Amino acid sequence: MNAMDILKYGHQTVHQTIEGFPEAAWEEAGACGVWSVKDIIAHLASYEEVLGDILSTFIGKHATPYLDRFTEPGGQFNDTEVERRRGRTVRREVLDEFNDAYAQVMSLAVQIRPEQFRQAGTLPWYGMDYALDDVIVYMYYGHKREHSAQIAAFRDRL
Repeated sequence: MNAMDILKYGHQTVHQTIEGFPEAAWEEAGACGVWSVKDIIAHLASYEEVLGDILSTFIGKHATPYLDRFTEPGGQFNDTEVERRRGRTVRREVLDEFNDAYAQVMSLAVQIRPEQFRQAGTLPWYGMDYALDDVIVYMYYGHKREHSAQIAAFRDRL
């Protein structure tokens, strides 16, 4: 697997899905439960921040505030992070954060040796049978595809 390609294609999928999305509908609830498309992008931005923290642990940086909140017991990360971004603008703040976090992810990912992506047991919080590759495919690529499909279906209902 080429982790860089998987990361790139996941990000491109989101952008292709939101391209031309009606400006007036960005904050309309119902794209994913009560979440709007803006909320979904805010959610994906927070996940991208988590991935930045995850990758930083592979290159010796160890401050992981997003990962710490993500792995906290209680499972409130998603709603808390979306709510933190509620008052932000769609294009200049939420989407910019998503893109900036992605750029940071890519700059960290190129610093990780390919064999590290495949090494199981490096992420105990995810499961000792899994590797960074697994996280990138399931928690990121698959996650972005799922939310992109929800956005596309929401656009069709509008």
